[in-house]
Amino acid sequence: MTQVLAARTADAALRTRASSVIPGGMYGHMNVAGMPDAYPQFMTAGEGSRLWDADGNEYIDFMCGWGPVVLGRKHPGVEAAVRAQLDTGDLLDGPSPVMVDLAELLVDLVPHADWAMLAKNGTDATTACVTIARAATGRRKILIADGAYHGAIPWCTPKAGGVLAEDRAHLGYFEYNDVASLEAAVAEAGDDLAGIIVAPARQELARDQEMGTAEFARAIRAICDRTGAVMILDDVRCGFRLDLGGSWEPYGVQPDLAAWSKAIANGYSLAAITGRESLRQGATGVYVTGSFWYSAVSMAASIATLTALRDTDALARMADAGRYLRDGLTVQAAAHGFVTRQTGPVQMPLMRFADDTAESTLARIWTNEAVKRGVYLHPVHNWFVCAAHTREDIDQALQRTDDAFAELSRLVG
Repeated sequence: MTQVLAARTADAALRTRASSVIPGGMYGHMNVAGMPDAYPQFMTAGEGSRLWDADGNEYIDFMCGWGPVVLGRKHPGVEAAVRAQLDTGDLLDGPSPVMVDLAELLVDLVPHADWAMLAKNGTDATTACVTIARAATGRRKILIADGAYHGAIPWCTPKAGGVLAEDRAHLGYFEYNDVASLEAAVAEAGDDLAGIIVAPARQELARDQEMGTAEFARAIRAICDRTGAVMILDDVRCGFRLDLGGSWEPYGVQPDLAAWSKAIANGYSLAAITGRESLRQGATGVYVTGSFWYSAVSMAASIATLTALRDTDALARMADAGRYLRDGLTVQAAAHGFVTRQTGPVQMPLMRFADDTAESTLARIWTNEAVKRGVYLHPVHNWFVCAAHTREDIDQALQRTDDAFAELSRLVG
């Protein structure tokens, strides 16, 4: 049954106020200025797999805070850990013992990890990995896949504003999943190669997702072993959603350093760097810190999150929900005469239309119609499934996406 959304008067008023005090009215990846008209800018509440906007409209949420929500919002175990830590203290004048507890848990869960460091954002973690690689090797060059996203700071941001050529003077580029291209970049870097940073999947906007192949992953590992460079796995987006030990564990490939964030604390702000014993001295020699990096509440949330992921069937439930959603959308698209492609892990799906325009016109219309009906999706960024998505949630979502396909057919037919 199609949901009728309330008029967005509160959202409109908030946008007007924001335009006076926030540059551009909003910034970053949650800015909906370029999105279709049904997307609200401001959200006020979330629980389980549901989300509410500033006008009280409810959505079945398939963005999960753009990845951090892995168990579902307001997960009882996580919230209990947060309340207990708040009663003790959050940001003290020294780290809480919970920091050691979490580092021990990370070393226990992640096969390559002999030590762990904690930060706040994915960019913190990837940048620390690059810095540690350079400190440990005494070299400068870092290789990165062309077009890859590793954060929002001058050395890796996708936007050129304020970025100097000097910020990227020691980066080299290769094509994702292309071993020959990688080898050419390695040869160009020569004896100055400090590290190779790579994500488990290619997940750029408005293109099919592409999982790293076993051949590609093993080639990076072999190159780093041969050259003494550091293999860095950027598991910020995929980590703890696909495999607790690391997203390339199924390939038998372990990095030297890994960056983690998003799903690490079920929505509480935290990131981590894990590394091998051989890099402990390099990690000790760099100065990385932040005003809120030692916040104990997020660390307590992380322990509760990772323990739940380890001790329950949450990972399997996410995979099951993702497959169920993918299969349902495939049937619906075909029934309405559309050819679609669904790519990436089922826990992080993306559906694109085979005959879409460069501007993703069909995807934008379809997701807009889905949002109007209370299903929150994105037209060009991968979605996220969490452990709180039940079969009933997916069934309800599919009823609404079927209506969205019917409306898309009417609009473009």
